[in-house]
Amino acid sequence: MSMQRILRVGGAVAAAVVIGAAAVNASSTGGDGGEAVRSRLTTIVPAAPGGGWDLVGREGQNALREGGIVANNQVVNVPGAGGTIGLAQAVRQEGRANTLMVTGTVMIGSIIVNNSSHDLRDVTPIARLADDYEVIVVPADSPYQDMGDLAEAWREDPGGMAVGGGSLGGTDHLLAGLVASEVDVDPRDVNYIAFSGGGEALTSLLSGSVDVGISGFNEFSDQIEAGNVRALGVSAHERVEGIDVPTLAEQDIDAVLPNWRGLVAPPGITEAERAELTEIVTEMHDTPEWAQTLERNRWDDTFQTGAEFEEFLALETERINTITEELGLS
Repeated sequence: MSMQRILRVGGAVAAAVVIGAAAVNASSTGGDGGEAVRSRLTTIVPAAPGGGWDLVGREGQNALREGGIVANNQVVNVPGAGGTIGLAQAVRQEGRANTLMVTGTVMIGSIIVNNSSHDLRDVTPIARLADDYEVIVVPADSPYQDMGDLAEAWREDPGGMAVGGGSLGGTDHLLAGLVASEVDVDPRDVNYIAFSGGGEALTSLLSGSVDVGISGFNEFSDQIEAGNVRALGVSAHERVEGIDVPTLAEQDIDAVLPNWRGLVAPPGITEAERAELTEIVTEMHDTPEWAQTLERNRWDDTFQTGAEFEEFLALETERINTITEELGLS
């Protein structure tokens, strides 16, 4: 049975650097209750400015403001350890109903790799917002014209194929392991080079330091359009509108890996407070500003709340655990 089919069945930074107008703490976030939440809401982005999670936080902030949903939404960056420092910060806000945190695929792998003392069971699920997808690229002068060419060379010399991407246990690394398994390469043999982000991975790819690059499509889109790199495959279920690249599945590689983005709240809030936060995020999702965000960033609208999102989180955690085991990370 292929690794992807199995997954379908199942499903360091020593201190936080807080970038923003104020740190997240009890004195700065205000009181609980629906009225207080709509007057002042803090969104923790567990990463540095400029990345995918930060984009979710900033675009959400704009939609909340333009929609008149929340009077004051402050975005606070708490980077480090693949989001697990931010996760710990969110857990420490126990009972604070006017705090949200951005999360997603990367955090699940990082929890495992960093041996985090907290996981997503320690926070309150609010909503899944959207999915974007990974793309596998090679330099324009690479001999690999498609995933079949790459797979053949990879099988011949697994360790000789240097694959560059983001942090260990992140979405890029997970996709590398998933694709390796599907093309009969032992994921433990993958020569994966971890960088701090897609920008560094791209630089190494263009300089010839790595043979293959993996990142979110938006990280590589400019270079793809400029013809400096060749996109071989996208990790989506089906062709993504606005992305003229075949999926991995179209090339007989059963590897679908969405990079989902969502929001959670601290533990210990009441059901009424959770319902209010869910309503706020639902109103944000329904704004024209958020619709424009989805279109502009080529994100799939996969909005979920309540029990549906909780079930998704449980299955997603199980499947990411399976991939990390295959990679020898857990």
